[in-house]
Amino acid sequence: MVGKYFITACTILSISLLFAACQATDKDEKKPAGAKNKPPLKVEAFIVTPKTLAQDIEMPGSLMPAEETELHPEVSGRVTGIYFKEGSNVGQGSLLVKLYDGDLQAQLSKLRVQLKVARETLLRYEALLKINGVSQQEYELYKLSVNNIQADMSIVQTGIARTSLRAPFSGRLGLRNISIGAYITPATTISTLRKVSQLKLEFTVPEKYGADMRPGGKIQFSVNNNEQLYAARIIATENNIAQETRSLRVRALVDKAGAELIAGAFVKVKVELGQNNAALMIPSQAVIPKSRNKEVIVYRSGIANMTTVTTGTRDSSMVEITSGLKAGDTIIITGLLTTRQGSNVIISKVNKP
Repeated sequence: MVGKYFITACTILSISLLFAACQATDKDEKKPAGAKNKPPLKVEAFIVTPKTLAQDIEMPGSLMPAEETELHPEVSGRVTGIYFKEGSNVGQGSLLVKLYDGDLQAQLSKLRVQLKVARETLLRYEALLKINGVSQQEYELYKLSVNNIQADMSIVQTGIARTSLRAPFSGRLGLRNISIGAYITPATTISTLRKVSQLKLEFTVPEKYGADMRPGGKIQFSVNNNEQLYAARIIATENNIAQETRSLRVRALVDKAGAELIAGAFVKVKVELGQNNAALMIPSQAVIPKSRNKEVIVYRSGIANMTTVTTGTRDSSMVEITSGLKAGDTIIITGLLTTRQGSNVIISKVNKP
């Protein structure tokens, strides 16, 4: 009887184990089938279409005076006269500052007396030479002494002129840094002089636009809180590309410097480089930045294809593609983080350019 119950229990246990093994086998067989039938990703797309693109670039710049210099004396000395007012306009050659020159004036007076006497003596020697009262050599030696006195006078007069500081060009003076009686040296900055009747504009452009910055080219600019556009003309560029920023420094001359334009002001510069009637513009969000290049995902027959591209001009929402795409290509603009090379995709919506 005990043996009969033992056989029955073994039979029931075997059946239970077999049933569990079958269930496990069924689960294992269903897993691959489910993975293989994973549904395609639903994405939005954009069709690449040529369009007209105004190739304008904007960059910051600053206004600067057409001429600007710090005023320094040529020699050291005590200030005896100041002949300008702070912030005033002066003409070229106007006397601004005078230094003490009493010692030089005394030397000049002495030389003038010596020159007068020497000239009178030279006239007597000339008369004696005509009657052979003196030799030609004696006459020439005394004539040389007269010339030496004249040369010494020129040296002293030059020294006196260097004690006077005059405006090198017409312009507006800044603040005064000296007072009467001060002892100053060539290192002393007396004031600054700026030619504000004419302004220059300085800005930088990326190196790829350097060839377009030709002298004579027209540009436009605006200042903060003023929508008016002002015109300027390119006069020169730097002779090399800055290694740190890979940009070229450009300088232009403002056509009309109005009272509202102040040297040192920040401006927005706009340069027109013409039009491209076949520019390929795509949404900026479609471009995937990589460590060494940029990529977009191109849709072809339900498959995602990663394509390397080169970008150009961009605005707030679109970017120009200069290589890597052609007109009519369909690119994916959503689901970029989950889409991989070769992924199956379904386009749920096509965005028009």
